Amino acid sequence: MGFDTATLNEYRELVENIQWYKWNPSFVLHYRLQPGQTDDQLLKALASPIKTTTVLQSKKELGQYCFIKVFVAMPVSSNSSNNNDPLIGVIIEGTEEARFVVYKAEDTREIVSYSVRITQICPKEGWLEHNPVEILHAVRECISYGVENLEKLNYGVEDIVAVGISNQRETTIAWDSATGEPLYNAIVWSDSRADSTVDQILAKVPDNSKNALMPLCGLPISPYFSALKMRWLIDSVPAVRRAMREQRCRFGTVDSWLVWNLTGGKKGGLFITDVTNASRTMLMNIESLQWDPILCRYFNIAANLLPEIRSSSEIYGYITEGPLKGIPISAILGNQQSSLIGERCFKEGQAKSTYRKGCFLVYNTGASVMHSTHGLETTVAYKMGKNAPAVYALEGSVAVAGSAIKWLKNNVNILKEVGDAETAAADVPSTGDVYFVPAFSGLYAPYWRKDARGIICGLTQFTTKSHIIRAALEAVCFQTRDILEAMAKDCGHHLTKLQVDGKMTENKLLMQLQADLCGIPVERTAMSVRMEALGVAMAAGQAEGIGVWDIYKEPQTPVPRDVFLPTTTHEERDARYSKWKMAVKRSLGWATTKKSVAMTGNDAVITVNS
Repeated sequence: MGFDTATLNEYRELVENIQWYKWNPSFVLHYRLQPGQTDDQLLKALASPIKTTTVLQSKKELGQYCFIKVFVAMPVSSNSSNNNDPLIGVIIEGTEEARFVVYKAEDTREIVSYSVRITQICPKEGWLEHNPVEILHAVRECISYGVENLEKLNYGVEDIVAVGISNQRETTIAWDSATGEPLYNAIVWSDSRADSTVDQILAKVPDNSKNALMPLCGLPISPYFSALKMRWLIDSVPAVRRAMREQRCRFGTVDSWLVWNLTGGKKGGLFITDVTNASRTMLMNIESLQWDPILCRYFNIAANLLPEIRSSSEIYGYITEGPLKGIPISAILGNQQSSLIGERCFKEGQAKSTYRKGCFLVYNTGASVMHSTHGLETTVAYKMGKNAPAVYALEGSVAVAGSAIKWLKNNVNILKEVGDAETAAADVPSTGDVYFVPAFSGLYAPYWRKDARGIICGLTQFTTKSHIIRAALEAVCFQTRDILEAMAKDCGHHLTKLQVDGKMTENKLLMQLQADLCGIPVERTAMSVRMEALGVAMAAGQAEGIGVWDIYKEPQTPVPRDVFLPTTTHEERDARYSKWKMAVKRSLGWATTKKSVAMTGNDAVITVNS
């Protein structure tokens, strides 16, 4: 507990008025010493409302912090909450919505959840943007109404001991540190506008190979990752270049934007990120966990434009606004890594797959970096404290999963509602040999082909919309199998089960198809549990100085799960997978790519990859 600009009198007022809890008889103040003030004077000044005090550490130089552990014996006032369990608040900022969730420590059940939709801005084909100001307003609205709803349940905001943040990864924002205003819309993770920038980078690397930087950052050169989006902003937005010249430009992912604003913004807000988000930029060295000068040089992005990299779980600072003012932010995690923690995949060899707009399969590889040779990304799974070791993962990212079903509804109009997909697909016993490769803006892992485009093949005069809808569901499953096959080659063994979560998993037919097409049990988390929210709550609660959540202990309330078992033979699933691979091959080379002068040595020409 602490407000580093507070005076001693403000601390006394804090001690006298705040509601304390039976669950934790101690707390930590951190206080900036006043001129000439001694420990004894400080303790004497605090002594009236406090039973016992112990100085843990102090530095008497003016302006330094002293840390005081205070044991209190004060009655809880009559208007206090009747619930003495510590609460953890969670801010979730995803692709389509912002959300604020509150948990009791070491309990998987949500007490409060409030969400706000985020406007999807599509200026051109393949482009997707969000308004950073709208994102911030949505988060503030979620917090405000979430706290209001919490109080209706006879809890108080004073019960919240920490806040964690989980965010859509790779999405990139540039803003002005002097005005606090964004310099352009946020470029969303799935945006493909940086295709034209890829050639500029490929021209600089050995053999023009998309994998040339993987030994440093663990990632292939792709417009998916933040560095390419930053480079596009620098090259294309005059306001960004002007702010860079005047040393006012900040680049960050969504977590950095939120933390900076919630901790003061242009009045001293924290400019930080965590290792999981930094590992998705292509600018962080995957082993040193710092911005890499070689990578920054390849992309021509100065490290001083980037946030400080911190662990995934520590007290970074305190919220300075709104109903959560004074509460520490103690966890930051990219949403897929947060989901991995929520699924309790703490052991090497455990994996989870999240099904939403895209599909993301993350495999814990332990404390050692494992570089994929089969099209997967090496990423940081988490780092649970300043001095804790980093845990790594292999990841396979699928750009189009749930968004393929939305495409069938919004663009092709063969579905009235997305939720109708399961019923429609169940009207037919199979796809009738129809295969749908939803490569709307290329293929991600394990192919990394930006020239791929979506195709539907195997159509006959008997094909109906139900066959196409079922083929769209199977496409999600086949893409997941692509990643599982690559992981088996990299790791030397196959998974024996797949833990799954996300909005799409409420489709039982999809889950059964996934089990049938992969040949392993699929263990589904109940839809009532948002794993990315639970994971970052666990990380926030376990942080040093918070200490209310033992993340390795079995939760008080186990997460409900059910299991889908394979019902097909090995021969059946392999025959269907072979045809999927044929369909993928036919999707490649459709997009024309304009090669840069740097790549050709001549004027730009149009080529078609084959």
